[in-house]
Amino acid sequence: MVPSKDPALAAIIDAVREASAREQALCIRAGGSKDFYGGPLIGAPLDVRPLSGISSYEPTELVVTARAGTPLLELEAVLAEKGQCLPFEPPRFASAEVAGGTVGGMVAAGLAGPARAAVGSVRDYVLGASLLNGRAELLSFGGQVMKNVAGYDVSRLLAGSMGMLGVICEVSLKVLPVAPATATLRFDFDQATALRRINEWSGLPLPLQASAWWDGILVLRLGGAAAAVAAAQRQLGGELIPADLARAFWDGLRDQRDEFFANAAQAVAAGGTLWQLSVASTAPRIDLPGDTLIEWGGARRWLISQAPAAQVRAAALDARGHATLMRGGDRSQGVFAPLSAPVLRVHRALKQAFDPAAIFNRQRLHPEL
Repeated sequence: MVPSKDPALAAIIDAVREASAREQALCIRAGGSKDFYGGPLIGAPLDVRPLSGISSYEPTELVVTARAGTPLLELEAVLAEKGQCLPFEPPRFASAEVAGGTVGGMVAAGLAGPARAAVGSVRDYVLGASLLNGRAELLSFGGQVMKNVAGYDVSRLLAGSMGMLGVICEVSLKVLPVAPATATLRFDFDQATALRRINEWSGLPLPLQASAWWDGILVLRLGGAAAAVAAAQRQLGGELIPADLARAFWDGLRDQRDEFFANAAQAVAAGGTLWQLSVASTAPRIDLPGDTLIEWGGARRWLISQAPAAQVRAAALDARGHATLMRGGDRSQGVFAPLSAPVLRVHRALKQAFDPAAIFNRQRLHPEL
């Protein structure tokens, strides 16, 4: 039963109920900041921006609950007032033309920023969620504590689901305090040396928070207690980057708008492709033509290239990972790594259970879903 005091949710439920009866495709959208990501946009737009606002926030418990259409910039501003943050640094994609990402889109896309290797992914911070399924039923999963183990962990299943299971209406998230101290260091290394050093340093008790290598330069961000950051800085050496420049660099990397991604946009316009390769952090240099930026201690490798998709995917597989087509390229064969037959069966079963008429976000996650 939908409370009459929540007309925004009631309107969305009515729209889903009508679409389900007619088996009409719906495209779940908010700010549209991630329209580029995943498969095609199919169906009538279902705007979830009216589902906006922070439902509850307990700073002492490190838990916030927000509705799906809440802008990330708004949520992060509230957290910052209490010295807290979303530690996985989801990209916001805000610009003069686009208002930026929302809480629901953040979970549905499952994208994380520079600190992902150190702190975990979006999925690791989802405590609970409410979901409107294809039968127009409002379901609740999880809760507001980390040790919630009752039933299936559907709330975390939503992370990266690309809206294929239903409309995310509200999410409870674990948050963390902002690091008391940070420092960003620069080193002049070729790619092989950078990979070797970052893997060596990752095995030491150092407060490594993020890393990025591009065009002969490795940049490290340290974060933690002031004494630990200062000690690590003395141990590692390197050139200390001024705090304001460092903040601008990491924000640009997080929101995929720094110089590398500007180059990627130009390359895509000329027929190239931007790939994200998720591989073993210890994998050596991947022999593919194009320009490479490396994050997450070697585990995420961005590639601007005109190499065939099969070649890129094979190289990622050899590096014990997979490749995702981010921008440009031929999307007809899918954007994400091909699924094995058993995994595809699981996906089909989930789709049937939550969205039997297949009205939500058709083909965003997989051409057959």
